[in-house]
Amino acid sequence: MAIRLSTRSRYGLRLMIDLALSYDEGGFTFLRDIAKKEEISEKYLGQLIIPLRSAGLIASKRGAEGGYQLARPPETITILEIVEALEGKTVIVDCLRDEALCKRATGCAAREIWRKLQNAIVTTLEGITLADAVRIAQEKSRFPDYAI
Repeated sequence: MAIRLSTRSRYGLRLMIDLALSYDEGGFTFLRDIAKKEEISEKYLGQLIIPLRSAGLIASKRGAEGGYQLARPPETITILEIVEALEGKTVIVDCLRDEALCKRATGCAAREIWRKLQNAIVTTLEGITLADAVRIAQEKSRFPDYAI
């Protein structure tokens, strides 16, 4: 069994890390520049911007001086916020979202195990900020086989 995040979350996090890396500069970044650096389609990144902006994580500005930037400092944005903006609420099995989906839900030991796993995932993602991700990216960039 594979528990996976979609490309929306994986690429969305890379987008957000890129914006966080330039946060202190205070300017806006063009999507095409991020797309080129991250080797992700600009069109696909454009689709990710919409829910991230709706969640209040990204600000945008039109025009020659326009582009995108973080709406808040990287220290205040958690990875959970990014993932949930792109994927919706974190639920690893449907019966945790709606116990009516399973007639055994109220007395099911497996459901309690899945709840513990889900809580661990949420707690972990909640405990990592975008600033933490930037520090990891900066550390990794010291190695030649890793490109930010």
